[in-house]
Amino acid sequence: MKKKSSFVFTGDIGFDKYMDKKWEDKHLITDGVLRFLHSSDHVVANVEGALIDLPPQDDTSGVKQLIHAMNPNAIKVLNHMHADVWNLCNNHILDAGEEGVAQTMKLAKENHVQTVGVGMNIEEAARPLLFDEAGGIGLFSVGYRRGCKPADTNRAGCLLWNDMERIQKNIDEIKKMCRWCVIVCHGGEEFTSLPSSYTRDRYHKFLEMGADIVVAHHPHVPMNYETVNDKVIFYSLGNFIFDTDYQRAQYNTEHGILVKINFTEKKFTWDAWGIRINRELEHVRTAKLPDIFADVQEEEYRNLEALAAKMMVSAYKRQLVYLNPKEYQNANEQKWEENFLNSKRSGRVEGEALDFQIIYPLANTAEDGKWKKSKLTKVVKYIQKQI
Repeated sequence: MKKKSSFVFTGDIGFDKYMDKKWEDKHLITDGVLRFLHSSDHVVANVEGALIDLPPQDDTSGVKQLIHAMNPNAIKVLNHMHADVWNLCNNHILDAGEEGVAQTMKLAKENHVQTVGVGMNIEEAARPLLFDEAGGIGLFSVGYRRGCKPADTNRAGCLLWNDMERIQKNIDEIKKMCRWCVIVCHGGEEFTSLPSSYTRDRYHKFLEMGADIVVAHHPHVPMNYETVNDKVIFYSLGNFIFDTDYQRAQYNTEHGILVKINFTEKKFTWDAWGIRINRELEHVRTAKLPDIFADVQEEEYRNLEALAAKMMVSAYKRQLVYLNPKEYQNANEQKWEENFLNSKRSGRVEGEALDFQIIYPLANTAEDGKWKKSKLTKVVKYIQKQI
């Protein structure tokens, strides 16, 4: 058994729109970023969609731009990154149906890559990866219920983040054999600065259940992290290789974070690099870490959550204007309130995803100014700029 091991985790990867055919660009990932990736024993890449040949898609409507699959040639970039683990548990892996899942897993196997979080049945989707390194490292992946399609006995899909029985079973089995348990989670609200209270509570629950580290993505923007005793949660790594008009309608979608976790048998340490997508060249470059990437503890979270909720409401107004401009371009506050407080609002899962029954009233308390008590002044300014 190796006494030490290191893993780099990436944010969201998709070769759509502006990244189309960028797998042919040898300079897509600049040397500094590659050096950081190559300094690790393992690279866990969030591959946001199936690698499968599909006919050209009509992407002229807002909704159709939310369908993602990748040309199999994108594997050139993944191999160049030394990505030996693909996280496939996400809301786009089944955009090309079960055949997309099967072809992607086949392509991974042919390239000696391990996949996690998806399978042709629930047993495959839930199966953790085990690494005989640094006292043993177990890793598995879960996805949010609204977007990630669940696997079943005879149906391809993902392990969902609310399947607490299987999650606990995985953690227990990993801990019997391994020193470390890592959960990769595809979830949280898009384009927000801090996690919603219900997302934060869920990730804390995973730590209470026995996991040591939670690494999350899906929001397409970087978010904060949080140390919890000797454990840590990374709430969102943002984008890595992804650039669409849907994302450009929001702030900070060109930014991301690479997290490197260094394990020994007794402890883990970590460091992080900021990355930025240069939208003129569509190259991924090193950058300073964004100001939101701070350790936001309980007291500070409570100071900031209303301001962050207000920012989330602003982000989802921008989203709706982009997706349905005729209806929302000139919407008044009554129109917005009707949308956000509709208990049957599209995509809402009570206490779990897009629950504006919680977020919207909280956002309206931001004017009370509790955020003014925060000592995280850079975080406050980062959030305010997006409202």
